[in-house]
Amino acid sequence: MTPGWNEHTPIYRQLKEKVLEMMLDGDLKAGDALPSVRQVAADYQLNPITVSKAYQELVDDNLVEKRRGIGMYMTAGASEKLLASERERFVREEWPAMVERIRRLGLDVEQLLRSAAPVADA
Repeated sequence: MTPGWNEHTPIYRQLKEKVLEMMLDGDLKAGDALPSVRQVAADYQLNPITVSKAYQELVDDNLVEKRRGIGMYMTAGASEKLLASERERFVREEWPAMVERIRRLGLDVEQLLRSAAPVADA
């Protein structure tokens, strides 16, 4: 995780998003331990309560389980659940805005897909 906090979103939400990105990118896999609350707080000079709040939201989302006295671990099936959720959110929230922007700019969808092909192959 690398810090780069912005002032418009609470830090605990940004931290949660960083952990979600690690899960989606495969940096964290089912059964992997998350960095400890104390370690993250020390590394990024955060209040441990801020880190705990981010981690608790991951527990509430059933993506992470708290093992008393041991730490936080990514749950089995968390990657698949997260991927499905992120896909649904993209289609519901982000895609309509992209389609509108494409339409407004008069762009050709097929040309956009062809130009994106090298990116997709990377």
